[in-house]
Amino acid sequence: MRIGILGGTFNPIHNGHLHVAGEVLSACALDQVWFMPACLPPHKDLADAVSFAHRFAMVEAAIEPFPLFIACDLEGRRGGHSYSVKTLEELRHSHPADEFTFIMGLDSFAEIGLWKSYARLFELCHIAVAARPGFEGDLEQLLPVAVADRFCYDADALKLSGKSGFSVQLVRQTSADISSTEIRSRLAAGEPLDELISARVADYIYQHQLYRQSAVG
Repeated sequence: MRIGILGGTFNPIHNGHLHVAGEVLSACALDQVWFMPACLPPHKDLADAVSFAHRFAMVEAAIEPFPLFIACDLEGRRGGHSYSVKTLEELRHSHPADEFTFIMGLDSFAEIGLWKSYARLFELCHIAVAARPGFEGDLEQLLPVAVADRFCYDADALKLSGKSGFSVQLVRQTSADISSTEIRSRLAAGEPLDELISARVADYIYQHQLYRQSAVG
């Protein structure tokens, strides 16, 4: 199978995450997208200290109507900091017959040089980079210098083809940008969410009284 991996804190998961997953599923001809909440994100603090169990449950609630979306608790079971390269190595070992595409936003891709063993990531999977509406650049400008000689750019396909057989593909988003930070702030202030998250996720948040304190970050 061709499987997309969409990681993140999902604090909380929102409709922007679902839209990106759907667009990458179609653009990259994937069979499934696995949503993989981080246990402990290595590059930022976890706002409001919402537990992995709550964040995973919200992911399960959000993707319930979508049969091609799967919730994966690998990083929660492993514990500790959630390094993407370690996750992809584990997936390659446990699912040798499957092909993985790691899904990330343009902002994250631009900072991938700061990630642990980031060069190794390009040898483990395809990478799909979701660009916000209005982005007119190309991936070649953002590729870290340390791995640039491994790829050649196909401008027509909006894709970098690697010597390892894996590619980096640009997927232009059509949805408006949604921020988990904005959602947490609205929840803390008692403001309406304007359909930014699914009704299932909203019900879970209210039932468990999450994000009731000031939540900026």
